[in-house]
Amino acid sequence: MFTNKNTQRKQDDLLTMLLYRFFPFWPLFLVLMVVALLGAYAYLWYTKPLYEASATLLIKDENKGVDDPRMTEAINVFTSKKIVENEIEVIQSRSLMKHVVNALHLYAPVYEEGKFKTLSAYATSPVVVKVQHPDSLLANLKEEQQIYFTYKEGEVKIGAKTYPLNAWVQTPYGLVQFARNPHYLKKPAGPLYFTFVPPQLVAADLLSRLEVGSANKLSTVVTLTYKDEVPQRGEDVLNHLIHAYHQVAVNEKSALAGNTLDFIEDRIRFVEGELDALESKVQLYKSAKGIVDLSEQGKVFLQSVSENDRKMEDMKMQLAVLDQVENYVLSKNNSGGIVPATLGINDPVLSDLLQKLYEAEIEYQRLRKTTAQNNPILVTLSEKIEKIRPGILENIQSQRENLRASLANLASAKGKYNATLQSIPKQERELLEISRQQAIKNSVYSFLLQKREEAALSYAPAAAESKVVDRAEASLFSVSPKRKLVYSVAVVLALVCGVVLITGKEILNNKVLFRSEIESHTNAPVVGELSRVKRKKKALFQEPTEIYLVEQFRQLRTTLGLYGRNFTKKKILVTSSVPGEGKSFVSANLAFSLAASGKKVVLLDLDLRKPNTTLQFGLSQARGITEYLMGEAAAADIVTQTAFQNLYVMPAGEKVGDNTELLLNGRLEGLFAFVEEAFDYVIVDTSPIDLVSDAYLISEFCDITLLVIRHAYTPKSVVKHLDQNAKLNALHNLAIVFNGIKARGFVKGNYGFGYGYGYERVYKEHVYRA
Repeated sequence: MFTNKNTQRKQDDLLTMLLYRFFPFWPLFLVLMVVALLGAYAYLWYTKPLYEASATLLIKDENKGVDDPRMTEAINVFTSKKIVENEIEVIQSRSLMKHVVNALHLYAPVYEEGKFKTLSAYATSPVVVKVQHPDSLLANLKEEQQIYFTYKEGEVKIGAKTYPLNAWVQTPYGLVQFARNPHYLKKPAGPLYFTFVPPQLVAADLLSRLEVGSANKLSTVVTLTYKDEVPQRGEDVLNHLIHAYHQVAVNEKSALAGNTLDFIEDRIRFVEGELDALESKVQLYKSAKGIVDLSEQGKVFLQSVSENDRKMEDMKMQLAVLDQVENYVLSKNNSGGIVPATLGINDPVLSDLLQKLYEAEIEYQRLRKTTAQNNPILVTLSEKIEKIRPGILENIQSQRENLRASLANLASAKGKYNATLQSIPKQERELLEISRQQAIKNSVYSFLLQKREEAALSYAPAAAESKVVDRAEASLFSVSPKRKLVYSVAVVLALVCGVVLITGKEILNNKVLFRSEIESHTNAPVVGELSRVKRKKKALFQEPTEIYLVEQFRQLRTTLGLYGRNFTKKKILVTSSVPGEGKSFVSANLAFSLAASGKKVVLLDLDLRKPNTTLQFGLSQARGITEYLMGEAAAADIVTQTAFQNLYVMPAGEKVGDNTELLLNGRLEGLFAFVEEAFDYVIVDTSPIDLVSDAYLISEFCDITLLVIRHAYTPKSVVKHLDQNAKLNALHNLAIVFNGIKARGFVKGNYGFGYGYGYERVYKEHVYRA
């Protein structure tokens, strides 16, 4: 509980310190803040606002629980599984974005020229500019050129030449077509011009403003965001990017299905030719031999033989397919291609390995277009491909050995069947041989027809791997620059600049500005702080005197303990380090303050070289202390009554100058004995201590020594060596008066304590009459 109170007190002290340190300069902060806000307004006005368009795409990733329906799988035998992370890289590929640039004709942007800034005319230009071969821009374009044009009555005019719409025309810039802008909304306010930019550069710029990512690791929903100064263009870029992504997937699947169909069609044509030949042979044989029907024994035998031969043909076909697959695997080197059809092979392990090899090679080729050769993903895919190939070859070898063993068994069985055929009549045996071959070819033909239908049906679900959840939609308000943030930064910057200027000015100042600077370099107490008073006449004090200054001298008297009933220290020496710090002003006003309280006070002007007190009281021609020290006058004779009640002055005398030796002749002790007996308080104004040793000699006769330090006048180097000054250390009861404190900044009436000026109470100004 006490800790909370202490913490709160520290926070209050810190806030108070900051308030009084910087609040006096509030006009400076106000000016800086106005300038910063005007700068922020100009920045917001000149900066083109950006709108954010976003779209959502669902990727069907088998690893994250999103897969094709069973019916679609049954129809589409070429369904490929996708990984969300890889598809994100594909969406951000340069090739897809280049399709968007060409589709939207962004390589020829149109601008609207204003008085102070240029705006995009994507929605305000009546026409768009198309180039027949955009890729040639990179080779032909030497520098960006602004081509101004006007549109009127269905024609485009560039300079003195006029071009029609929707027709390819030869221009100085190449083969160009001007078409109507489908996004034209309103008439432009300024002149229009277009430029040509290489599609590669435009695509790179669009990719820099595109962000693609998934919501989390388990989500297959991909969010696309794009920032553009024209909301409609942002939506078009995202929608065309999604369309291009889908179209590439469809094209890849169509190419795979088409190649498979071509392979099956070739096999069907070959089998059809063999069937035609066998059917003709059966017909000729029956006609020649007059065979109508076979015996029941022949039918059963025919079925067995046919089944045996069909199996042998199937195995031979499987061996041929294995040879093709082996040649495919051995001939590839991480390059994508069409996997040979595994017709007749029912080994799921081989089919799965071939599918993985195909997907890995396709993914490798796809990523190689968008990533570097030594990318970790590409290296991983390459290693994966190299690991899959040995497994496929080993599987092929194993199946080949199995098939050859089976063929050997079937050949042995065939020999037995041939021996049995010798018991059948020759004509029947020959007919069975022909029919058996016909049955085998019919079976192969039916199998190929079935596979052709499956391949044809794969075209139906052409884009089943991804789904558009939300089409692109732009934000209603700009997302950049953020007005509140810009204005907040401007305000903070103005405050920081103000603090830096004020702090830097005070740090670089080599004069004493703060009471803390005095207290940090000396153990002598600071007994008073006196505000700066502008005097119209050259006088130490004048009537009327401001009440807050009078009150400050009252506080000085209180701090020194001059009000105590038993106070015996009545002789007060006032000195300074260097001339001009206001020691004469302090001594005269302190004497006046004591006299105003009813005490009998005498002011001794012992600054015998520069007697300012004597001059201010108009006693420069009067006999004074120098005459007393020379023995030419008595102490009572040099006391002069002033115009103020209870205030007396002992002037320096007529013979001012270097009279240090007079202070050592022994008469000074008698002078102090006289004034101590005759007066309640004795105020001594002496010379600066760093210049001469007078103050050091006089200090032994005084009870208190007041060292005057002037605000913004006394060098900091003097304050830093106060404790090392041997003369100051020899003074009796040294105390410091901080004089001439000026108001900080532009606030009048607040004066310095501690780290700032203004911890003491501010008094209303009114007239005090003594």
